[in-house]
Amino acid sequence: AAAPVETFDDFLFGRLLGAALANPVSPAFGCDPQAAMDALGSDHGPDRLIDLLVRTGPYGDGFGAVPDGLSLDLLRENPHGIDLGPLEPRIPEILSTEDGALDVAPAQIVDDLPNLAASLDDPVPGVVLVGRRHLRSNNSWMHNVEVLVKGRERCTLQIHPDDAGRIGVADGETIRVTSITGSVEAPAEVTDAIRPGVVSLPHGWGHGVAGTNLSVASTRPGVNSNVLTDPGEIDPLSGNAVLNGIPVELAAV
Repeated sequence: AAAPVETFDDFLFGRLLGAALANPVSPAFGCDPQAAMDALGSDHGPDRLIDLLVRTGPYGDGFGAVPDGLSLDLLRENPHGIDLGPLEPRIPEILSTEDGALDVAPAQIVDDLPNLAASLDDPVPGVVLVGRRHLRSNNSWMHNVEVLVKGRERCTLQIHPDDAGRIGVADGETIRVTSITGSVEAPAEVTDAIRPGVVSLPHGWGHGVAGTNLSVASTRPGVNSNVLTDPGEIDPLSGNAVLNGIPVELAAV
């Protein structure tokens, strides 16, 4: 059987508290563990964890070690914020490189430049897909807030007028987008803000999948752009998935 949520909460709390009390740069370094636990209380949930992180952070009160330091109670007493003074530079002391400088041309990247140059001779796909974000979306976590998702459709396929005319689709009509891994259908947003040969679909959508427990988001599900990405395509240097420049075919529905 799954462990109660409180058990995980206590485990996480204990790990964070132990690490903070053993951290020489924390204002709570060397604090008595029982005194710290008494100060934080025994209630489970995010408030206790936030209070712990605030009080053991660089501006925290260290459970009394720094009388003017921050705590969750102090932040609540100042809902408009607390002025902590001007920003202070932390470079170069926080750099972990041997020479204390930023390496803007790592050997791994420089050595791979010939491969990049050679790729310029590769055949150019007819149409490629790129992603995009929206200010009122922020990936997906804002999609379940009614005030942020109301209004016009935002999960649209942006397409240049030339490409829209070529496949015979008008603004607002449905386009089928197909890659080697899958296919999705989305309303067209015909715009000259995107160049010919490129279409754009926002990521973070696709809330119509069975088991999605988002009552607001499921009413405006959109489509999952990850259906079109190839899990076998990765950036050889970083290991990141290739999420842009995906060759696709378009068709009016």
